[in-house]
Amino acid sequence: MMKEVIEELLSGREYSWIPENSPAAIIVELKDLRFFMESLYSHKALFFDVLSCVTGIDNGPEEGTMEVVYNLCSIPHERSLMVHVFCDREKPVVPTMSDIWRTADWLERETYDLLGIQFEHHPDQRRILLPADWEGFPLRKDYKEQEYYHGIRVAY
Repeated sequence: MMKEVIEELLSGREYSWIPENSPAAIIVELKDLRFFMESLYSHKALFFDVLSCVTGIDNGPEEGTMEVVYNLCSIPHERSLMVHVFCDREKPVVPTMSDIWRTADWLERETYDLLGIQFEHHPDQRRILLPADWEGFPLRKDYKEQEYYHGIRVAY
């Protein structure tokens, strides 16, 4: 039933299911992400009331290879869903979900801090794990470790 409701919501839009994935997983277009996520939360037949994880992935140096994965759970309907979206590598920007799920606040900040993916309209888009003046984003495949940080040797 969940799949049918989602397919109806996304009628006329581009998306693809990731086959044989448990929990169910779907890839949506960046331009449709906000609409889709709002619908997952507000649609009574879906009601994904918990955002448990936001993960950023650097899939390599090619264009459009930065990825964000959202792990959602519907407690009343006892189901889970993973939502994948790809964004531009040079200017990785996705809309924030922090106004839908409060848990997105710190999860998006962590993704920004480690991969440099920015979350548009985030209420507090700043580093959460690394110092504010840290150079670069350490989980990116093109990350170049700085030699020193405030006089302390960084590289081993």
